Amino acid sequence: MDCTFCRLIHEDTAHWVVREAEVCAFTPLNPLAPGHTLVVPTRHHTDLFDTPPDVLSASMSLVQRLAASMRTALDASGVNILSASGPGSEQSVPHLHFHVVPRWVGDGISTWPTGRSRHHLTGDPATRIAHALGQGHEAHHGR
Repeated sequence: MDCTFCRLIHEDTAHWVVREAEVCAFTPLNPLAPGHTLVVPTRHHTDLFDTPPDVLSASMSLVQRLAASMRTALDASGVNILSASGPGSEQSVPHLHFHVVPRWVGDGISTWPTGRSRHHLTGDPATRIAHALGQGHEAHHGR
């Protein structure tokens, strides 16, 4: 078993916050903040692109429940949800996961990118995305 998260789930060696049939949550080895939690599907899915919609929905539902619990139990004033999918994204473990990081005003960390991509595209990216979704120009009329 090459996947770190699959091994943790199978060997039951994580510091669990919650375990459910489709998704689970545990604390990472190097948390960004007190209460930082990882949400992962219990079955292996590499990233956002190969995860079935029902598993993704269960994952996001747990993310939302954890965020609410962090606000209640930790008095967090907000959360950051971080995820990376695919080779260009800096995904560190090839198993879909969401970092749920509780935040407090003045906590001294920033999870927002400090720079902008150097990648350039021709044409309007929003139009290209809308066409890929099958929306054509209809998506732009509401602006």
